[in-house]
Amino acid sequence: MARLDLKAGALLSPVPPTLVTCGTAEHPNVLTVAWTGIVCTRPPMTYISVRPTRHSHALIRETGSFVINLPTSEMARIVDLCGMKTGAKDDKLALCKLKTAPAKTVEAPILTACPVSLECRVTEEKDLGSHTMFLAEITNVSVDERCLDPRGRLDLKKAGLLAYVHGEYLTLGKKCGDFGFSVRKKRSRKPRKDKR
Repeated sequence: MARLDLKAGALLSPVPPTLVTCGTAEHPNVLTVAWTGIVCTRPPMTYISVRPTRHSHALIRETGSFVINLPTSEMARIVDLCGMKTGAKDDKLALCKLKTAPAKTVEAPILTACPVSLECRVTEEKDLGSHTMFLAEITNVSVDERCLDPRGRLDLKKAGLLAYVHGEYLTLGKKCGDFGFSVRKKRSRKPRKDKR
């Protein structure tokens, strides 16, 4: 198969198009961030990258916290609008009819329409050029109880999360495996002996 070399660029897909809330419960803002991910398990750490020109940049720097809210595929229009408008001119929460609730551990509120919200406390800022990376510890995870299975375990397939692939919003596809399936031993199908 032939391959082409493109000039170096920020091309990694799919990514999660998240709705990040920042500011305070009294004066909140929301912006769309797709440049985020997990960087450590213990302690649980994440990051977001935000342009210094964005209204939210100053709010995050001021409070030292933010909330990463994972939207559903039905929220694609809201996600797009929150990435196109600026909180300096528009109340995006009101514009999108988004309801908030207080977070447990940070100043910024959570979005009740999103099935998962990660409360984050900034531990480090790094100016990288076009964006500032806010490295943060995840201090609480709030989950809609409808995303739990009968045993009380998280089942994000029920959430209908949104994905972003190089300029397009997509729903997640069908399952093609699970963690460790490539090395898992097959179970023996021998009949059990009757112990009566």
